[in-house]
Formats: sequence, structure tokens, C-alpha cells
Amino acid sequence: MCGRFRLGKGREALKEYFGAEVDLDWSPRYNIAPAQRIPTVRQNATRPVRELSLMRWGLIPYWAKDASIGYKMINARSETAATKPAFRDALQLRRCLIPADGFYEWKKLPKAKQPYCFTLRDESIFAFAGIWDRWKDPDGNTLETCSILTTSPNELAAAVHDRMPAILPPDNYDLWLDPGFQDVKEISDMLKPYGAALMKAFAVSTRVNTVKNDDPQCAEPLAEFTPQLPL
Repeated sequence: MCGRFRLGKGREALKEYFGAEVDLDWSPRYNIAPAQRIPTVRQNATRPVRELSLMRWGLIPYWAKDASIGYKMINARSETAATKPAFRDALQLRRCLIPADGFYEWKKLPKAKQPYCFTLRDESIFAFAGIWDRWKDPDGNTLETCSILTTSPNELAAAVHDRMPAILPPDNYDLWLDPGFQDVKEISDMLKPYGAALMKAFAVSTRVNTVKNDDPQCAEPLAEFTPQLPL
């Protein structure tokens, strides 16, 4: 799963990387948690331009009667999203990119759990494959929410956890965002483990365990984590 991530780049860096119009106020974050508002990238449905906006993390299906369901919908398994009522329409019709530059997973130890941060080799921006929905509360107020798709782990992530977020290569961004692309099989085929050789992982402080801690110290390496990878 993916329950915490970081995005230590600001608004202008996001605008430049994704080539998107910006409609958000964003400052670097180092311990992003579910139910918080996070940047997302979508394709405008009427003109060829990407748009950056904020959504709440934790998808609430448009048909839901209660917003609390969103707390259970922070992730969607790529293997089953196309058949789950909460995710299937969004996977086909409402896809987004969720910018990040790192994500956290916890390794079980005999007496505790050790957090690790996973990044690209150069710690640059990347994008999770995301889906989104638009929900109205009983008073008619609209809330846009999203979920991060997950997949099986690559060799690096597997040393810590049995799942990892689905990271999309930049070459797939246009197709993933295209609202006219609705072939569910081809969409699902894009959700593969990201190459382990393109990533690194390192232990970080247990400060990241507490949501209120949101500063660069949460993501500072304690020790390089280099499991044996298969040849």
C-alpha cells in the first residue's frame, strides 16, 4: 500500500515538470497523510492542456452516502480496480497523476517497524497513477477526491513491503490522462512495478510515524538501504 509520501518540490517546480496550468497553493511537504489535500494533474476535457489542482486523498465514489468511506479508499489495487464498484468507473473515465518525490513504507522488525523512504535515483519528481471522483454532500457541496493505484513490489520495495504504488513512466502520462482512452485492459497493463534499478531506498527517522511532523527531517537518510537484487 501507500499510506504516506512526500513532495518536497514547490508549485513552480510542479508547473514546469508537468507542463501544466496551475490552480493551487502548494509548499513543500515531507509527510503527506490520508484525508489531506494533495496536488493532482488532469487533462482538460475540452482543450489539450494539463491542469494542476488539489484533491482530498481518499476516494469517495460519486454514489457514496457517507464521506467516511474515503478513509478506506486511499489505495486501489491495480489487479482488481477494474472490477470494484468504488474504482471501476474512475479507472476507465477519471484518471489523474499524483505528483511525489518519495514515498514511505515500514519494514516489520522483531520489536518495531522501521520506516524507509523510496525515491528515484536523483530524488526528482515522479507521478503515481491515480484515479479521482467527484462527490456531493447532502447540502450540495462538491468534493473532489482521489486514490493511488498500487501494484506488486519491485525487487527493492519487496525487501520492505509486499505492495508499492504504481509509478508511471513520463512516456505514459499523455495516454494515462487522455479522457478518450477507455480500454480498461490497456489501462491496467500500464500499472506495473517501476524499475528497481531506477530507484533507491533508505531508512528514515520514526518522526515520520507522527502526522504532525512534516519537515525535511522526516525524509533525511539514517543509513543507505541496499538489499541484494537479483542479477
